[in-house]
Amino acid sequence: MDLTVKLQVFEGPLDLLLHLLEKNKVNIYDIPIVEITNQYIEYINEMKRQDLNIVSEFLVMAATLLDIKSRMLLPKEETTQEEEDPRAELVQKLLEYKMYKCMSYELKDKQVDAQKVLFKIPTIPKEVKQYEEPVDLTQLMSNLTLKKLNGIFKSIIRRQEDKVDPIRSKFGKIEREEVSLEECMSNLERYALSHKQFSFRALLEAQSTKMEIIVTFLSILELMKIGKIHISQEYIFDDIMIYAGAAKHQESA
Repeated sequence: MDLTVKLQVFEGPLDLLLHLLEKNKVNIYDIPIVEITNQYIEYINEMKRQDLNIVSEFLVMAATLLDIKSRMLLPKEETTQEEEDPRAELVQKLLEYKMYKCMSYELKDKQVDAQKVLFKIPTIPKEVKQYEEPVDLTQLMSNLTLKKLNGIFKSIIRRQEDKVDPIRSKFGKIEREEVSLEECMSNLERYALSHKQFSFRALLEAQSTKMEIIVTFLSILELMKIGKIHISQEYIFDDIMIYAGAAKHQESA
């Protein structure tokens, strides 16, 4: 007569490893990989004998444990650099799995507790719900004097003044400068056709704001790119001259 042994069902290879660690009462940061691997393989073999469906994840984990076991048994090379523990990645996975498992238990407990709670739809009569307790104005204003009213008024004004930033309130109104790149390019192209030649420095100095200077500079780059204008500079640090049309070498090309 064969003896039938009922195996505990685990949700995955990490669940089985956690069970083995807790069963052997070992530190998760210092796993005795040889002993745990042997027990893991024994469990896999027992699953085979019971004709249970062996999923690929259990076999992959078995191969991983054997790989770690072989690397742990190899002699360590004498180097100045500290070698990485082959168990480090497995420990990290076990810690993450244990954290999520504990969270699942917490959620399950909350679900069980929530099943014991009963909710009742409000059945307050409409007349009771709309009832408002009357206010006795004579009793409300009995202890109120002009002095107290003046103090309340001053406190409200003081709170409003405290909300005002003494520095930012003097900045005035800040408005956004609307400068269109297309409009600036169009104006610059007409200006180049009418003047034929003009100074880059004088053009930028004629702009009134920093935004206009930036947009004008971008317009010059775009017009140069499409061949509407070209520039020249005879010596370094000399003023840059802008001319209408493409350069001669560009036209020949």
